[in-house]
Amino acid sequence: MKKTLILTTALVSFAFAANADVTVMSWGGAYGEAQTEAHVKPWAAATGNAAVMVDSDNPAPAIKAMVEAGNVTVDVASVEYADAIRLCDEGMLEPIDASTLPAGTDGTPATEDFLPGAVTECGVSTDIWSNVFAYDSSKLTGDNVPKTAADFFDLTKFPGKRGLKKGAKAVLEFALIADGVPVGEIYAVLDTPEGVDRAFAKLDTIKSEVVWWEAGAQPPQLLADGEVVMTTAYNGRIFNAAIGEGKPFTIVWDGQIYENEMYVVPKGAPNKDLAMEFIKYATSTEGLRAQAQNISYGPARKSSMKEELIFKDGKTVMAPHLPTAPENLGNALETSATFWVDHDAELNERFQAWLSQ
Repeated sequence: MKKTLILTTALVSFAFAANADVTVMSWGGAYGEAQTEAHVKPWAAATGNAAVMVDSDNPAPAIKAMVEAGNVTVDVASVEYADAIRLCDEGMLEPIDASTLPAGTDGTPATEDFLPGAVTECGVSTDIWSNVFAYDSSKLTGDNVPKTAADFFDLTKFPGKRGLKKGAKAVLEFALIADGVPVGEIYAVLDTPEGVDRAFAKLDTIKSEVVWWEAGAQPPQLLADGEVVMTTAYNGRIFNAAIGEGKPFTIVWDGQIYENEMYVVPKGAPNKDLAMEFIKYATSTEGLRAQAQNISYGPARKSSMKEELIFKDGKTVMAPHLPTAPENLGNALETSATFWVDHDAELNERFQAWLSQ
């Protein structure tokens, strides 16, 4: 019954999208809501063009399927950095002219205002987000709380189920960090057969206790339901549950794995020109500030950080909750898009084989 309801909702969403001027596909949940409130609704109000948000557990495969089928119903999609590069290389995305992006509100040209790597041939960063892990501070208290990535894998000190994303990316890196590999050496190690074996060997130590998740909304629910003692998650989802909904959840930043999220335009988008205008609006100084005031992902423009960011509750200062906060970067890893463009298929094949063993 649950699957039927989800499918019905998706069909209704796409039926409505067919009559919209611009359709944006994102990840749903708190993230999709943040982009809707910061980008979709304000852009529609400012331009008079209709716009709608549709959800996906992962927009990249959906976009690729649409382009390959020659039936593209989405104008803008929010995808992970490596997917933006890979889809661009495969000819699945429209190029974006960086020179057309608006200058910062302080007059800084966009090419100088965006952080390094935040603008690619086919994508523009909407934010910097991270994979973290979190626990319920009403159940783990005092000195007996996890503080490091290694603690996530310590079933003796912290017995109980673990939530992990069902995929190779960020999971293999996290395992190596927990196993003591310095963050500066992670991809050099993971680029060897021995390094891959080491990552899976670390995962073997908790495999029997793992609850696998696939959608970003699942980890907070796993914690709330007491199904896991701790779980990896997207940092913004935990922030929204903790600050927005008052859940007693605490993020552990040690071993966080962060990257840019990108807006892209699928090849053959029905409203390509309007899609480009939407991206210019959404990734402006104020567009990125507005998103960061709705969810705790860091803006990719320097000008967006010139003034203090306050959460939509009007009182929570966002800076300490961002992946890019200096105090949160002590043992952080930036995802290597190049590595995952080259190795995604083979490592996910290995991951699926390992799951079935």
